[in-house]
Amino acid sequence: MSIVRKLLVTAAATAALMVGSAHAQETVRIALVAKALGIGFFEAANEGAQEAAKELGNVEVIYTGPTDTTAEGQIEVINSLIAQNVDAIAVSANDTDALVPTLKRAMDRGITVISWDSGVAPEGRQMHLNPSSNQLIGEMCVKMAAEHLPEGGGEVAILSASATHTNQNNWIAEMKKVLPEYPGVNLVTTVYGDDLADKSYREAQGLIQSYPNLKAIIAPTSVGIVAAAQAVTDAGKIGEINVTGLGLPSEMAAHVESGASKSFAIWNPIDLGYAATMIAYNLATGQATAEPGAQISMGRVGTVTLDQNNEGAMAEPFVYDASNIEQFKDIF
Repeated sequence: MSIVRKLLVTAAATAALMVGSAHAQETVRIALVAKALGIGFFEAANEGAQEAAKELGNVEVIYTGPTDTTAEGQIEVINSLIAQNVDAIAVSANDTDALVPTLKRAMDRGITVISWDSGVAPEGRQMHLNPSSNQLIGEMCVKMAAEHLPEGGGEVAILSASATHTNQNNWIAEMKKVLPEYPGVNLVTTVYGDDLADKSYREAQGLIQSYPNLKAIIAPTSVGIVAAAQAVTDAGKIGEINVTGLGLPSEMAAHVESGASKSFAIWNPIDLGYAATMIAYNLATGQATAEPGAQISMGRVGTVTLDQNNEGAMAEPFVYDASNIEQFKDIF
């Protein structure tokens, strides 16, 4: 081979390597879409997402969401993200079905779409990451309520988020399934606070007034559980009505200390945002494929295995009470 030809071949190879390197370092933009901005749970999830982005190095996380917990608000946000041509959208859905047409349009344009926390119908996403098993969450909520009922049991009510929230409805369905195993738990009603602090507070007040023999409120929502605990406190019902469900240690510490809540559970939302970002990245870059049986890396959190519906669970729920709340209240 002539010297000139060698130089040409070397130059071509160098150029190819430079193009490949540039492509490998190209920024991957992942949108983390919350149910609404200003909610502590999702702020913590964003912290985990940013951690994942820093670890991956070539990722920009766009944390966004509507100002209220509506499907219409999320659709507007998602349309904006499609216009920006982001690489991936990871959404905690306000409505399982309403987002589908918009998210299908995103996928048609080559955008990776996953749901996390609160799911989207299968046709509107590639996979869904449950924070935990629906069954384990439902059973844990009932168990925590039952453990602190008076001898012989008592009346229990559920304060949920929106009636359209997929995860809330799944957890409530699982609670009802295990009720026969807890004969002391007399479920009297379910009300909805729409993940709004003031409405959740009013709904909790309504429960206290409507059911004078109420002994526990289960709120499987980080907004609702704080509102319910405050309503019980303001009504002078600490020691009479126990508030439990799913909440953040930072927001529930004072209510555990006061006795308004004997215990509550949650997964780590920081880990959830981290895991969702890792999954979105691996799918968007072709390092994983969302299909039944697939095992997708979640970085330091581990590996998620997808079922026949392309769904997987991150971890079991963890119970917080007076014995450990101090340890976790400054973390999230």
